[in-house]
Amino acid sequence: MQADTLYTLIGYLGSALVVSSLAMRSILKLRLIGLAGAVTFVVYGYLIDAWPIVWTNVVIVLIHLHFLREIRKTDEYFKVLPVRTVSNYLRHFLDHFAKDIERAWPGFEYEPEEDTLTLFILRDLVPAGLFVANVLGEDTLELELDYAIPGYRDFKIGRFLYAGHVLRDLGYSAIVARTRGDQAADYLSKMGFERESAGGDTWRRALR
Repeated sequence: MQADTLYTLIGYLGSALVVSSLAMRSILKLRLIGLAGAVTFVVYGYLIDAWPIVWTNVVIVLIHLHFLREIRKTDEYFKVLPVRTVSNYLRHFLDHFAKDIERAWPGFEYEPEEDTLTLFILRDLVPAGLFVANVLGEDTLELELDYAIPGYRDFKIGRFLYAGHVLRDLGYSAIVARTRGDQAADYLSKMGFERESAGGDTWRRALR
């Protein structure tokens, strides 16, 4: 492959990453993919000896790094809000995000039982997440839905729920879940769930 062709492909890659970043609903993904695009353009500009491109994208890299640092260190306010199963707002929330919930947790239907635990997760007072689980025994939950609205998918809600004391303070010591597609399985793994058997679809996490 000739050098000019390689350089052109690198330029196209940088463009594709920048355009893709603008399509991200998650601010975290937008920043990460935008950062990758800017780094690619730094390399591209250096290879073709276009220093305005290099310095412009060095500045963009620094801007993305700054905001990624801000995302990590921001002291946000999280609060759990139990919600009644007959709540009108809950129904509107589920209807509004129905298609997105289906992509994240295929097959989910809200059919609450007497002991169903339904929680809104407020993030700086915004209802940014919805947690639904059924009670198994005295101290174990079975996860039905763990959903974060677009723009809040940086795993902070999940860490608040599972790594903190939220569920434990409600009296639960473990939570189990069944895989609902690859996206949910990847999320469960990141949140510290472990498969109960190799290749199985049941996951478990202790709430310490």
